[in-house]
Amino acid sequence: MMPGDPAVDGITLPADLDADSVTWVRSLTGPAAQRAAGLARLHEMLLRIAHSELRRRSGRLRITGPELDDLAYQAAADALLAIMAKVGQFRGDSRFTTWAYKFVIFEVSAKVGRHFWVNPPVPMDAEDWDQLPDRFGLEPAREAERRELASAVRRAVDEQLTPRQRQVFVAIVLDGVPLDALAVKLGSTRNAIYKTMFDARRKLRAALAANGYLDDQTSRRT
Repeated sequence: MMPGDPAVDGITLPADLDADSVTWVRSLTGPAAQRAAGLARLHEMLLRIAHSELRRRSGRLRITGPELDDLAYQAAADALLAIMAKVGQFRGDSRFTTWAYKFVIFEVSAKVGRHFWVNPPVPMDAEDWDQLPDRFGLEPAREAERRELASAVRRAVDEQLTPRQRQVFVAIVLDGVPLDALAVKLGSTRNAIYKTMFDARRKLRAALAANGYLDDQTSRRT
């Protein structure tokens, strides 16, 4: 142990660790009464974060009321268990609260993803291409232009995207599958799905712009 490093129940923490993080670790690894108080405080914080994140995502998922509360409690409880299993590995690369935040966001994402498939609003791969022009801001009155753009996008999707990129694009854009739910369905991660979608959209923008279907302003919007 380096001079000045605080040690908590055999856990060596860096000397420059912020006081709040030291307090958190001490409260979660100390005597029974102290640990119980720390656990209660941590659970309250995790539950607050879970509620906030679920409310932010609830519109598209149509989660409200007791159902949202139940998912928040599940996410907070599972995050609490995961944090306690790994608190001995905390080394202060970030503040403790930032470190703990990642656990509960992961649990929220996993539970939201699984929840979506209980009663999905549309079957996966429904491929409703007619709704695409709305994403480009074209008025319904311009029906011929809408149909032409939808056809152009469909050609670009078929010709420019890899099978994986096409699968992700269709699920998210056409079928309305939330990113977290798609990650669960495909056995992937949120970040991996996001990267695949980002690459797919970049390819499509380039293809549509090259063929005169998008001007610079529209291209930046899509």
